[in-house]
Amino acid sequence: MDQQTSLRKIEAGREEIQEIDLLDLFGYYLSKFPLLIAAIIIGGLAAGLITHYLIPDKFTAVSRMYMISASSDSVVDLSDLNIGASLSNDYVELMKGRPVVEDVIEQLGLDYTYEQLLNMINLTVVSNTRIVKISVTSTDPAEAMEIANQMAKTSKVELPKVMDAPSPSIAERAVMPTQKSSPSMTKNVMVGALAVLVLVLAILTIIYLMDDTIKTAEDVEREFGIMPLTVIPEGSIEGLKKTSDAVRHSRKYKNRKKGDKA
Repeated sequence: MDQQTSLRKIEAGREEIQEIDLLDLFGYYLSKFPLLIAAIIIGGLAAGLITHYLIPDKFTAVSRMYMISASSDSVVDLSDLNIGASLSNDYVELMKGRPVVEDVIEQLGLDYTYEQLLNMINLTVVSNTRIVKISVTSTDPAEAMEIANQMAKTSKVELPKVMDAPSPSIAERAVMPTQKSSPSMTKNVMVGALAVLVLVLAILTIIYLMDDTIKTAEDVEREFGIMPLTVIPEGSIEGLKKTSDAVRHSRKYKNRKKGDKA
C-alpha cells in the first residue's frame, strides 16, 4: 500500500509539472513579432512625450574647494597636506549642516527649507585629492550657479571657526550652465521601450502557459501517453471541400470520357 501511495504521489507530481519548450516559446514570440515592435515603439514614444512635457529640465553648476592652505604665510608644508587629506570628509559633513545651508538661504534670500536646499546640493571629495566638489542642481541655471558659489564662500568662512583648522581655498567658482544635466531623452526613451517590451513579453508568456490546447503529436503523447498514428494537416474546411469537389468532378469527367469511347 505504501509503495502504491508513493507511486500515485509521484505520478500526481509529474502531472502538476508543466514543461516549457523554450524553442517553442521563442517561436511563439516570433509569431507575435509585429506586436513586439509595436510595444517598443509605443513604449519609447510614451517615455519621450513624458520626458518632454512632464519632466522639467534641470541644470547643474559646480564649484570646487581646495581643503588646504598654508599654515605659515605662503609656505605649504607636509603637515598642511596631511591636514587637508584627513579633514576633507569632515569638511563635507559640516558643509551639509544647518549653519552653512541656512546661511546660504539667508544670504541669497531663497524660498527653500533646509531639507529642500540640501537635496539640491551634492558634495563629494574628488578621488585621491583634497578637493571638494560642490554640485548644485536646479531648474534655474542662474540659481544653481549662485548657490554653488555661495556654498563655497560660506564654507570658507564658517568651517574653520568650527574645526579650528586652516581655512580652505576656493579653487574654482561656478559658472552658469548652458546645457541641461537631466533628464536624458535617449536614456528615458530606451528605458520606456524596454519596460513596455518586457511587460508585453510577460503577458505573452502567461498566455502561452495558460494555453492547454493540443497542437502537436508530442502534446498528445505527453497528455495521453500514446503516439498518434497520423496527423491531420492544418487547413480550412472550405479548402478541403473545394479539393474534394474538384476530385469528384475530375473522376466524373474521366468516367464520362471512358463511356463515350466505349
